[in-house]
Amino acid sequence: MEKEKFYITTAIAYASRKPHFGNTYEVIMTDCIARYKRQRGYDVFFMTGTDEHGQKVENLAKEAGISPQKYVDQVSGQIKEIWDLMGASYDHFIRTTDTSHEKAVQHIFKKLYDQEDIYKGEYEGWYCTPDEAFFTDTQVTDGKCPDCGRPVQRAKEEAYFFKMSKYADRLIRHIEENPEFIEPESRRKEMLNNFLYAGLQDLCVSRTSFKWGVPVTFDDKHVIYVWIDALSNYITGLGFDPDQPTGEKYKKYWPADVHIIGKDILRFHTIYWPILLMALGEPLPKKVFGHPWFNVGQDKMSKSRGNVFYADDMARHFGVDGVRYYALSEMPYANDGSITYENVITRYNNDLANNLGNLVSRTIAMAKKYFGGMVPQPSIEADPDQELKDTVLQAIRQFQEQMDSYHIADAMETVFSMLRRANKYIDETTPWALAKDPDAKERLGTVLYNLLESIRIAAVLLTPAMPTTCDSIFQQLATSKKDYDSLSAFGALEAGKSLGEASMLFSRIDEKKMLEELAAEAAAKAPILQEKPEGMAQIGIDDFMSVELRSAQIVACEKVAKAKKLLKLELDLGYEKRQVVSGIAAFYTPEDLIGKKIIVVANLKPAKLCGIESNGMILASGEEQIRVVFLAEDTPLGERIR
Repeated sequence: MEKEKFYITTAIAYASRKPHFGNTYEVIMTDCIARYKRQRGYDVFFMTGTDEHGQKVENLAKEAGISPQKYVDQVSGQIKEIWDLMGASYDHFIRTTDTSHEKAVQHIFKKLYDQEDIYKGEYEGWYCTPDEAFFTDTQVTDGKCPDCGRPVQRAKEEAYFFKMSKYADRLIRHIEENPEFIEPESRRKEMLNNFLYAGLQDLCVSRTSFKWGVPVTFDDKHVIYVWIDALSNYITGLGFDPDQPTGEKYKKYWPADVHIIGKDILRFHTIYWPILLMALGEPLPKKVFGHPWFNVGQDKMSKSRGNVFYADDMARHFGVDGVRYYALSEMPYANDGSITYENVITRYNNDLANNLGNLVSRTIAMAKKYFGGMVPQPSIEADPDQELKDTVLQAIRQFQEQMDSYHIADAMETVFSMLRRANKYIDETTPWALAKDPDAKERLGTVLYNLLESIRIAAVLLTPAMPTTCDSIFQQLATSKKDYDSLSAFGALEAGKSLGEASMLFSRIDEKKMLEELAAEAAAKAPILQEKPEGMAQIGIDDFMSVELRSAQIVACEKVAKAKKLLKLELDLGYEKRQVVSGIAAFYTPEDLIGKKIIVVANLKPAKLCGIESNGMILASGEEQIRVVFLAEDTPLGERIR
């Protein structure tokens, strides 16, 4: 019987810089799903790769003094190394500089042009190089990109455009009739309400202002822009080319079962990409899943903010499976996740060292001590046994439902909740006490068998998340029962077999020592200021003391209409509440700030910004990248800062 196919992809990573942990989460999540589907018997094809063209890469290569090709070779190689380190079991790693991809993209562009879905025109607007995006006059405030807050440049150039509006109604119908096409549900509503119902403009799909891209075959002044180039990888990686006979791999695996992407590029994957496929006459992917982001505490992870976590650095301290588990367990289904080293250490110690590692260690040790390293034969049942078995069997069902619906963090919690029940079972049955009673030998054997079987089942379920750890568990159990066929009932572990050699899975981390080591590493890597910054006129103590700095808490926050860089904040100083307007909207959302304690210049003369009165100024560092100064949570309100 032929296996059912399952085609899954990540978004291809942009080959501009080393990917941070937020980028790496995507490949970890996708790999976990791919491994799970293979366990369930699917014929899985998992594809990832790198997006390597564009003006940003061209500029970075020029700064580095090397060719764009050499630059992307280096960065793509670094990305691939990190994906491999994290255990990504991809079947194909595509690069948009692959010759086969570039030729297919040229043929796609020509086909769309020949059928009059692409036409030549002229574009004038504001261009953001980091985001590779154009914006209109109304979208730009004070010469800054509305998305990232960086400066934009005025651009006017000849360009080819794709007739998006021609297919808009058809796409709206598809999304409305197929609610599973975009998930989570909140992302679906966002695409419909914010973009499609408002009407689509034609899309710029070529550039003349840079050369590092796929050339348009019939107009050598132009290179094909990112939307057609990068998005087409999902089919060119299967061998699709409109000028060639349909290949077996494409016929077998397309349409994709799911694209796993970040929520920030949802519009490109749920509007541009399906419309491109409609124009080509090809089936649409079955699902696009827009996962949330990892924030550092409450702040967005950003290289420019200097708050970036890297997966390879983390793996040196917590192991690959430790990093994988944290990523999968801490990212909610729809809301952003959070990462701090304190949280990583806490989850590592509580879940991996205490709950899982300690359970395996002491169960194997008791089986070796009391039964000579043999898996005992279960016989005498007692009250806690059935409850444990019911918990385990229910966990199997819940885990499968959660994995099938991409509730990955919930699936991890299901297994670890089951493991907590197994640890409680040890306390209930007290096997060390049973071992002292010769008449309780059979009862002791039943208890240890139930524990060993619970561990085996947990290892089967956790294999997609922590493959190396689970391999170690299977070796210690000396069992071949590793697949889903062995989960139909409790009791597949073979009694009477000798256990394997015991080994430590996770050692508890000394939090204080680890944080000191991490702080020392960060200090060693911190950039050194080569020149003393230009100073201002010196002031006396009286001048300084005339500035009244007070602690305050942000109790409400909202964006200022028609002013993309401004936020209106309501502050509680303990003795009064006041309103402050701050130009930090490009760097913080209201959700990032509400509840935070900050420092406010309390005796600043009131001013009006965009017609809104501002009574004070909050303290922040930086110029191009703003970082608000936050206070400790236990700081009293209204306290004088000196």
